[in-house]
Amino acid sequence: MRRVGPHDRGYIRDPAGCRRGRATSFSGTEGTDIASASDTGSDQKLAKSLKLFDVYAVATGAMFSSGLFLLPGIAAAQTGNSVYLAYMVAGLLILPAMFCMAELSTAMPRSGGAYFFLDRSMGPMMGMIGGVGSWIATVFKSAFALVGMGAYLALYVDLPITVTAVVLTIAFGLLNVLGAKETTLLQRILVATLVTILVAFIIVGLSRTGVAAVFSPKPAYGEFFREGFGGFITTIGLVFVSYAGLTKVASVSEEIENPDRNIPLGMILSLVTATAIYTLGALLIVTALPPQQLFDSLTPVADAGAVFLGWIPYDLGVTLLVVAAVAAFASTGNAGILSASRYPFAMAKDKLVHARLGELGRSGTPVVAIGATVLTMVLVLVVFDVESVAKLASAFQLLLFGLLCLAVIVMRESRIDSYRPGYRVPLYPWTPIAGFLLSFWLILEMGAVPILFTAALAIACGVYFQVYASKRVKRRGAIYHMHRQLGHHTYEGIEHELTSIVHEKTEPENLRYESLVGRAALVDYDEGRYDTARLSRKLSEIARTQFGLDEKVAQSIFDGDRMDVRAIRPNMYLAYKIIPDIDESQLAIFRFRGDASVDVMGARDVHTLMYLLLPEEPVGLDLRIVGHLAEVARSDSFEKRWLAATGREEVNRVLARDDHVFRSAVSRIPVLAAQKGARLEDINWPGTCLAMTIERDGKLIIARPDLQLRETDIVSVLGEPEDLELLNDASSIE
Repeated sequence: MRRVGPHDRGYIRDPAGCRRGRATSFSGTEGTDIASASDTGSDQKLAKSLKLFDVYAVATGAMFSSGLFLLPGIAAAQTGNSVYLAYMVAGLLILPAMFCMAELSTAMPRSGGAYFFLDRSMGPMMGMIGGVGSWIATVFKSAFALVGMGAYLALYVDLPITVTAVVLTIAFGLLNVLGAKETTLLQRILVATLVTILVAFIIVGLSRTGVAAVFSPKPAYGEFFREGFGGFITTIGLVFVSYAGLTKVASVSEEIENPDRNIPLGMILSLVTATAIYTLGALLIVTALPPQQLFDSLTPVADAGAVFLGWIPYDLGVTLLVVAAVAAFASTGNAGILSASRYPFAMAKDKLVHARLGELGRSGTPVVAIGATVLTMVLVLVVFDVESVAKLASAFQLLLFGLLCLAVIVMRESRIDSYRPGYRVPLYPWTPIAGFLLSFWLILEMGAVPILFTAALAIACGVYFQVYASKRVKRRGAIYHMHRQLGHHTYEGIEHELTSIVHEKTEPENLRYESLVGRAALVDYDEGRYDTARLSRKLSEIARTQFGLDEKVAQSIFDGDRMDVRAIRPNMYLAYKIIPDIDESQLAIFRFRGDASVDVMGARDVHTLMYLLLPEEPVGLDLRIVGHLAEVARSDSFEKRWLAATGREEVNRVLARDDHVFRSAVSRIPVLAAQKGARLEDINWPGTCLAMTIERDGKLIIARPDLQLRETDIVSVLGEPEDLELLNDASSIE
């Protein structure tokens, strides 16, 4: 039988139709409601076209530029032979910020990255500071990278560096307009070329020099810590920013397929690649070049390559390293425009900047935001000393890292039920606390001018927000949820927005709801008084006999944390819990009619209690299924139909969404009539369709893969409405 796979089309309801009832548990712990309105602007969304390698390419490409091709000489002048250790330590120090960014990105995969996370966690004014600051920092860094690319190209082509950088900026901007998929295709090519050449450079360098020689400090550089431990710390701060591009991928998280897996995995793979290449590359450069030559060099990789690769004819080795440098600067510039343009796009959707910046073009890209970003980069290239401005922006980047670590703490401690990250920061809360403290420590090490620039930019953003945006925005961040005693200050719209995000993330799992209803266990009681303890024992029995769970798992259902309980109607309650050891969700329904009654937290006249058991994956599936049940139960005629339903098939029809279920005899369904006699697992179903139940000889049978279809069977099929229509067209069989 064909099952719904991760690439099948899902069905998404209006998130506003999935408002949760008040949450509680058997212990009486109370939760919060979800607001039904969001304070966002444009509903335009970007297509999910980026895969794991795209995440890796964007993150890796955003890191390799000046960090390896310009900085080693400057860094070595400050700390000597220990420069490689500075790169290694910097790679470790970025871990807290990376972990925090991964958690926030999987919980809230939206364009804007740092802006969106700070806005939803600490409020729109902080989001404004984060969004504008991230945009400016990325613009400056990308412009600097393209200047570096122009400098390397000038080694072979006699062109003005600034003019070359401007032309490249416009070219990459036009490519970004065509689409994220086309942009990341170039990014893949650039990063693959870059990493391949750099890995070859390291392997050849180690083989020519010898590992022992590489790890033996050269006396000409002086002591291992050339300027003492203080100089070493300063160098860590200098090269730390080389890793800042790692988190830029968060700004395009809305366009990433399966963000729960691809974002953290792509970032980790990228960081491992960068740390290894930075560390080993710095080692080889220090080994190959004498101190003064390295200190004065603006092309240290190419100079070191001339030593290791001079034996290759026609200077091909050095030429390849120049190609790698050009690819590095190009990938940083290209990724920079891609990520930077998403900040004004996201801010426009939230009414913080002009709405035009939030419009999508024909290619599904934020054309106006891309144009504004490219224009700003051109102005920076023409007007400013790009290198100096880029260094100033580094301090602001460190500030953002610290605030993002704080944002994780805010989101966790807000206790918002719909905050469901697919990846969680390890060793919470110590990891985000460490990231917060490290960021501000490194800022202090950068000196007074970068600190003053960061403070001035933050103040300017705050003033702009108060003058322009404060009257247009009613949002409050999740930080208000940390202070429940303020009550009326809590902004519940954030819960609704996070719930809608969870619904989108679990979209491929939508049809699980109908499948769940189809195999649900139904128990009717007509007399007697029942309590949750008695029903718990019955549920354990059902879990063994009907759900096929082993006895240990069945008995563990009520161990540990208590179940969450929600009233989906005044007389209808749903208890649910995530069980680690099950593969698919299961539903048990207890109805109390006639003289039967049940005690649920003191509520009277309860006629239905449901128990929902859920697997750990996908994250957020509980919110989606609970939302579907609540949505169906709220219909005007539901209660009358529900209490009148006398068997499993009628119960299924009441609970299932009518437009997603089709029931008829096999002989009257052309697609199935053409395949009668086949087992369900061998039937070619159109699109997302699959069998739920079969009526045979007056008996109701749950669909099993080995069940052979008969012409006289009455089958209930669930699927997307457009796919159900194909059941009447035998030519639609795949």
